[in-house]
Amino acid sequence: MNPDDGNVLTEIAPDAIRRVHLLGIAGSGMGSFAGMLKARGYVVSGSDTDVYPPMSDMLRAWGIDVLTPYRAENLNVTRPDLVVVGNVIRRVNPEATAAREQGLPQMSFPAAFGSLFLAGHHPVVVTGTHGKTTTSALLSHLLVSAGLDPSFLVGGVAQNGGVSFRLGQGPHVVVEGDEYDTAYFDKGPKFLHYRPRTAMLTSLELDHADIYRDEAHYQSAFQRFVQLLPEDGFLAVSAHWPLALDVARSAPCRCVLYARAPGTLADVWADSVEQGPGGTRFTLVEAGVALGRVELKVPGLHNVENAVGAWAVVSSLGVPFPAAQAGFASFAGVRRRQELRAEVDGVAIIDDFAHHPTAVRETVQAMLGRFPGRRLWAVFEPRSNTSRRRLHQAAYATAFDGAARVSLRIPARHDRVPEGEELDVPRLVAELRARGLQADAEHEVPALVDLVAHGVRPGDVVLVMSNGSFGGFHASLIERLRGRHPA
Repeated sequence: MNPDDGNVLTEIAPDAIRRVHLLGIAGSGMGSFAGMLKARGYVVSGSDTDVYPPMSDMLRAWGIDVLTPYRAENLNVTRPDLVVVGNVIRRVNPEATAAREQGLPQMSFPAAFGSLFLAGHHPVVVTGTHGKTTTSALLSHLLVSAGLDPSFLVGGVAQNGGVSFRLGQGPHVVVEGDEYDTAYFDKGPKFLHYRPRTAMLTSLELDHADIYRDEAHYQSAFQRFVQLLPEDGFLAVSAHWPLALDVARSAPCRCVLYARAPGTLADVWADSVEQGPGGTRFTLVEAGVALGRVELKVPGLHNVENAVGAWAVVSSLGVPFPAAQAGFASFAGVRRRQELRAEVDGVAIIDDFAHHPTAVRETVQAMLGRFPGRRLWAVFEPRSNTSRRRLHQAAYATAFDGAARVSLRIPARHDRVPEGEELDVPRLVAELRARGLQADAEHEVPALVDLVAHGVRPGDVVLVMSNGSFGGFHASLIERLRGRHPA
């Protein structure tokens, strides 16, 4: 750690502080952590620049003050005992600079969460390239439904109860284990701060190309994570991902493999899967024995796989199958994950967080299963540092297969993407057309809204994918469609 980074802590006693100020408070993880701190009794404030729903609504409901923009004076307003620094914050941020100059105690969000909420508990950490948020929410819901009274912190708003965190009295704390870096003063993965005792590895393929050099570098982060598990811990790993299976060999504890279908070396898997408008049904099989039928409201084979892995985890924690069966049936999903935002004039508008090509592919296929026979129009914003790069140029060309039409936003130049390494959107449009899809692209959100609003027809499903606010695309499109045929 750089001595010029100021008074950076890795541990702190819960009763040593009263007022906490968060830099980057409107991020999904940071915002949920802010709510958790407030619920624990701390006086909480924060700063950010890009504040939008659902987190803006949540922070307002929790009575947490959000100051914008970042200014050194904000620290004088809040007078914090601890400054929690999000990983979007750069060293030159005016509040980060002021915190160093004033000698205020600073911690990263993962270190603070680990110190204040995980110490002395049983952390259940969900990691992997894909599916962390939904699977964390599902695991939490299963434990709540089974009466184990867990705490949890997930990077999204669960539809069950409209919450992103919970403070329970039970020993278990479920947390989404992100492999992205921690803070400007700690470039290691966030999940190394989460003290895992039970863990789940959903998938593994190269992501976050802005901080990981290559596949081996990326994989090494997960190897470091699983080595943190104690000998009497537990690890559930998807059998469909070769890199994940390699990582599992580094675990010092019991490991269970799970799969979305028979025919692998998995210990537990799904069989006789049925998809339809009402969700997904499958038979859960463990060690060759059929446990019973499972019903899921959330669509897609990727969610079948996540559910099977979730069963492996909660089973290791003592949850009986009938209790898990009831929990699966009542799980309503997570906002911004295949969320039906509105159905206007016969047009369904779906909001999803997908940005990696694998996530795009799985989401497109899930929507085809959920809305059989309906025309699917995929609208995609390459916004993340990885999706803006040409790293996955070829993968995106096949990720939209099954959609009838694809509309892309051409991203603006980004200083985290080296010159010459940008995703070539016009080339991608040409590649999609060569595969028989109607495809187009626009630079600006209003132009995309015009394009879709004029082109959709009753019965269409518009699948909107972005890991950001997408410039208000969803609300603008809904407003335009309602304007065509006012109620």
